[in-house]
Amino acid sequence: MIRWRKGTVESVRREWPGAVELDVTIRDDGTHPAPACRALAYPALVGRPEPGDTVLLNTTALAMGLGTGGYAMVVAVPDRLPPDPSGPGHLVKARYTPLQATVLGADEQDSPHHALLREADSLDGAPVIVADLHSALPPILAGLLAARPGTRAVYVMPDGGALPAWFSMSIARLREAGALAATVTVGQAFGGDLEAVTVHTGLLAARLVLDAEVIIVAQGPGNLGTGTRWGFSGVSAGEAVNAAAVLSGRPVGSLRVSDGDKRERHIGVSHHSLTAYGRVALARAQIAVPELGGEFGARVAGEAASLGDRHELVPVTVDGLREALSAAEQEWGVRLSTMGRRLDEDLPYFLTAAAAGRHTATLL
Repeated sequence: MIRWRKGTVESVRREWPGAVELDVTIRDDGTHPAPACRALAYPALVGRPEPGDTVLLNTTALAMGLGTGGYAMVVAVPDRLPPDPSGPGHLVKARYTPLQATVLGADEQDSPHHALLREADSLDGAPVIVADLHSALPPILAGLLAARPGTRAVYVMPDGGALPAWFSMSIARLREAGALAATVTVGQAFGGDLEAVTVHTGLLAARLVLDAEVIIVAQGPGNLGTGTRWGFSGVSAGEAVNAAAVLSGRPVGSLRVSDGDKRERHIGVSHHSLTAYGRVALARAQIAVPELGGEFGARVAGEAASLGDRHELVPVTVDGLREALSAAEQEWGVRLSTMGRRLDEDLPYFLTAAAAGRHTATLL
């Protein structure tokens, strides 16, 4: 199940909040060095590796060539272990795995926010934008902030993709640029500004503790799909709609749309969106439908129409959004990319996410 290797740290390539990227030489049998590879370490978990350190690596995703797994993951720095943790926190993430970690949950009894969240039951009508992929986060914010600058947006990250929020350079750069106020990690995900047990308490913490005007829920990097009707981690989008609605929020569905994906099931409106919003979401949401124009725009509108019996379909103009996306990418230093495709290689994907942000601005 795991490919274990030992390696030697050659150099530090770069780092961002919560993560350090390394060049590591792997020695498969202890005598014949393999070419250097990229490795990723989370200092909060394993300490900070330095050049010359021996590191224990998990190379499984690297060997499999997974799209977001182009790293060997540092499991330990065995000759220089980090100090024991101190402070409160009884919420265990990645439970009963060899790397289970204890964090302070916003909703647990030792938290200073416990009293606020103990009987909390309402988002007071706050908009909750729901999307499938992590790559939707920057364009959603671009559309939202172009329409309503200064909006305080908080990201709630469930555990369908990456578990550590630190894996996402987008989160780090959006925070640094001031486009994103904070992150709450829920379920088995960890590393956010706040931790919570469920999507429900994560939403409440975003609203009541972090004063979010808008909440965005989407997977972390690296979603899982199997090409089956139900076997994809994005079903969590439908579950997030239900959670937002039961807490008196205003769910807004961002469609996953593409004209650049080579897989037919994701061309037009992805089957992920049609299943998550059309089958999993039992509560009513507003679905932002971009007015893309032309034959492809007509296809998107036609496929989205199947969601009209369950949800309110809201047409949204995309005029000016291409320019807003490009400006955001430059200003925030965030690379707009989905499944390796950049802005102009799959423009409808990014316009659709930005349209959900633009529409949400009208609800405030």
